[in-house]
Amino acid sequence: MRADIVPGGVFPDYELSDHRGMRRTLSELQGADPLVLVLARGGFCPKDRRQHEGLVQLHREMQVGYCRLVTVSTGNLIETNEFRAGVGADWSFLSDPGRRLQKDLDIAEYTDADHNPMIPHTLVLEPGLRVYKIYNGYWFFGRPTVEELRLDLRAVLQRCRPDWDISSAAQRTAWERGDKAGFFPYGKTQAQLLAEQE
Repeated sequence: MRADIVPGGVFPDYELSDHRGMRRTLSELQGADPLVLVLARGGFCPKDRRQHEGLVQLHREMQVGYCRLVTVSTGNLIETNEFRAGVGADWSFLSDPGRRLQKDLDIAEYTDADHNPMIPHTLVLEPGLRVYKIYNGYWFFGRPTVEELRLDLRAVLQRCRPDWDISSAAQRTAWERGDKAGFFPYGKTQAQLLAEQE
């Protein structure tokens, strides 16, 4: 992985075609929420399929927890749709057959000349594409479990949601005086809140 892609750094805002052929940026897909970004080998890989089968259930929790999930693979549009449908996913899958991410991030899996995939990684990103954690999944057990992702998302949400503990006296007082800026999704956008904290 490129040397600047580390916890605390900002992940590049790549623009790729999604499973419907629409151009999408990572920041657009993330919005103001935490994002789990899976850089996958592709649907041909049994490890990727098993990881994504686990993510299907977690994604249902992420939707009600205001978190996002995106998968990127080097497959073409047809392969990307087959991968997505084959695991029963309903989140955005991005297609990178030109291997832009693979080259830019220096994650070519040189041990597989037949498929020329990316070394699989799973990244947990705070709002603003800020890297919280990186998992290298070349070996299957290097990939995060569903429970590890739950814990990562809990930690990220505690950091980025001022209203994480609404029982605090400060939050209760702010609410009672009508100041909803620190309550998600009321008041200011998450980007505005983050900018004020810096």
